[in-house]
Amino acid sequence: MRVRLVLAAAALLTAAVAPLAHAGGADGHHTADRPAGSQLRDGHLHDSNLRDSRFTDSRFTDGHFTDGLFVDAYGTVADDSTVTLSGTYRCLDDSAGPVFVSSTLVQGDRSTGIGGTRAVCDGHLHTWTNSSVAKDPAYVPGAARVEATLMQLSGTGLPLPRFLATEKADVELR
Repeated sequence: MRVRLVLAAAALLTAAVAPLAHAGGADGHHTADRPAGSQLRDGHLHDSNLRDSRFTDSRFTDGHFTDGLFVDAYGTVADDSTVTLSGTYRCLDDSAGPVFVSSTLVQGDRSTGIGGTRAVCDGHLHTWTNSSVAKDPAYVPGAARVEATLMQLSGTGLPLPRFLATEKADVELR
């Protein structure tokens, strides 16, 4: 079990350090995936109307919010089999070690890790986008499930993962 955790942490760290081939817009964020009424300023997602139920969750609205993670309702599959998933997160503190957003796509009996994004833990809402080429067999448009994790690597010597938040969501691949 410990070997699996170390391998998963190493894979996430490798994915987060490598530049993403599909960064989205000039600022690296997909504007289509942001909640209505939100704007990206100074690298932070500012939501001017909190009508979206994801952002009225008590984890985000009371004065004592915790780390949180959400998955967008859809992902994309490009002609070259590149899968892109996205969502929103908020984390409070990365002083114990780097924090990453990882995602796994499940469709039928197939499960594949789709990238990893380094998180900014400053208490603000941020979007995340993970992309990966997934072939043999390729994913197809239709119903799927995403399992996303907000994970911190911490400890001396070999860093160990600490899971801050998880989210499982049904999505539509387009």
